[in-house]
This record gives sequence, structure tokens and C-alpha cells, in this order.
Amino acid sequence: MSTFMLKSKPLAFTPVNNVFIERYMPRARGEFIKVYLLMLKYSTCNELGVSSSILASSLNLLESDIMNAFNYWNDEGVIKFSPIDNMGNFNVEFLELSEEPIESNKQVDLLEALDSNTTKDMLKDIEKLLARPLSPKEMSVYLNWQKELGFSSELILILMEYCIAKGKVDSRYIEKVALSWHDLKVTTIEDAQNLIKQTEDKWINIRKILNYLGIKNTDIMKPQQDMIEKWLFIYKFQTELIFKACDICFNRLNRADFKYIDGILSKWYKNNLKTLEDIAIKDKAPKNKNNYNKNNYTKNNYIAKKPALKFNDFEAREYDYDSLEKKLLGWDNDD
Repeated sequence: MSTFMLKSKPLAFTPVNNVFIERYMPRARGEFIKVYLLMLKYSTCNELGVSSSILASSLNLLESDIMNAFNYWNDEGVIKFSPIDNMGNFNVEFLELSEEPIESNKQVDLLEALDSNTTKDMLKDIEKLLARPLSPKEMSVYLNWQKELGFSSELILILMEYCIAKGKVDSRYIEKVALSWHDLKVTTIEDAQNLIKQTEDKWINIRKILNYLGIKNTDIMKPQQDMIEKWLFIYKFQTELIFKACDICFNRLNRADFKYIDGILSKWYKNNLKTLEDIAIKDKAPKNKNNYNKNNYTKNNYIAKKPALKFNDFEAREYDYDSLEKKLLGWDNDD
């Protein structure tokens, strides 16, 4: 039996599906398209993986832009972007792009919807919030939330006010918030207000920690946000205790390092140290206590066993003082 070995080489070109070019590329941002094409090239060349820093450097983008691009294409159904672990590692799978038209049953008849005064008033209020007119596509998206997500006009307006107040006016971001609210079973005004309060309380503490670390940009990487949320909501540490760990990190490394701070806080959590007083007591405890006692015991034993240098320890000699006196005076020679 013979064996035939194939000598292959990677393709010198990257095939791009026409469906992507015709349907998905026209409405995507330029940096998202660059990320897609470069990752497609790596996939075609059978690369095992690539880091976000390499992608960002190659495309002259921020790492946050890379993450936004992957999330965008995942939402569009172009790739499957799923986390592997809690350390910021992901699987990226390119999906087959179908030429089938997008389902039309999810589209809203604008003319029919605009017959309702309530709907028209909602859209006008959204335009006032955005300070610009809405496109037909945007109108369809907001009206579709009523049909598919069961959101009332009042709930949609609160959602829009919340996003715009945070300075987030990108349609993709707003849509992700809407889907998140739907997943969290937010159906009433009260539900939305409670969720907004919880979210704001969380971000108040996160911003405090970021400001203490000298980080002014709140758009941090998700692994860093996950670590801070772990400190606050799993470990349930007060911000003062987290600041203490930050101080230790600064003193030892002269810089902010999330993993180093996480190591300190994880050790405190493991040792059930929950307050600054607990840390102070731990720091005052004598270190190497066993070695100290052992050395002290050995030293004391040595001193105890060593014979004391005293005059009485010498054996006394007996002298004939009369004979000595005669020898000194020379009388011992007299007859």
C-alpha cells in the first residue's frame, strides 16, 4: 500500500462571501469591516488564534474597537462570538451566510403604525431627545420593540432617556439595552426605574474605583469590569478596602495593575478579612512566629547549658604560709 503526501501552502487571497458584501457591508462601520476581513484572513490561513492587541496594532484601532466589532458581527449573525473563560478569551466562528431574504414578518408597517396618535407622539418625543429626525429604519426598530418585546411607548421613552443621559446614542448600543431589559423581564415603568437605580448605584462605585486608580475613561475592558464587579458584588468589599489594596499595589509596583489588586483582594477574601480593622490586626501579628520561638528556645538552652565563669568553680590549692614566709626572708637556709 502506498501513501501519498500532499504539500500544501496557504492561500494568497481571502475569499469573501458575496452575501456579506451585498447585505452586511454597506450598513457596517468601516473599522468593523476591517476587523472582519482581517479575522477572515487569519481563519483562511488556519491560524490558531490572535490577540486583541495584535489586531488593534495591525489595524491602528483601540482594543475596545476590536471588541465592539466582534459584538456587532455576532449580533448581525455573521459570526458566533462566545467566551471561553473569565480571562477575556473567546471563540470566533464564521457562520454560513444565507442568500435567503431577511424574514419580513418582523418588519413593521410604518404607514399603519403612524395612524396611531400614541405612536406618533412617541416617535416625536424620541426625535426631541435625539435632537434630530428619525430614519424609517429607526422608526421600524422602535415600533418593533412594541410588537416583539412587548414594550409600551412609555417604557421605550424611559429607555431612550436613560441611554441618552449616559451619552450613548448609537443605535446598536440602544438596541442591546432594549434586549437586555427584555431578558431581565422589565415590562413596567417601575421595573425600569428599579433597574436603572441598581445600575447607577453599581456604576457609582465602579467610577469611584476607576477614579482612585487614575482612570478617567469609564469604557473599560470587560475583564476589568468583571473583576471590579467581583470585588463589589461577590466578595462584597467596601470601597475603602478596595482602595487599600490599590494603595498596596501602587506602593509595590508604582502603577495600577488589575490582576495584582485582584490577587490581594482574593487573598483577603480567602482569609475572611472584610474590614480595614481586620487588615490592621493581620499586619500587626508577628511574622515567622514559629522560627522566632525555635531560635529563642535554642539560644536559651545554649545559655543554660554553658558553664558559668565563677571563681568558686576553680579547685582551691592549699599552701603552707609559714614555709613560704621563711623562703621569702631567706630563713629556710638557716640551720
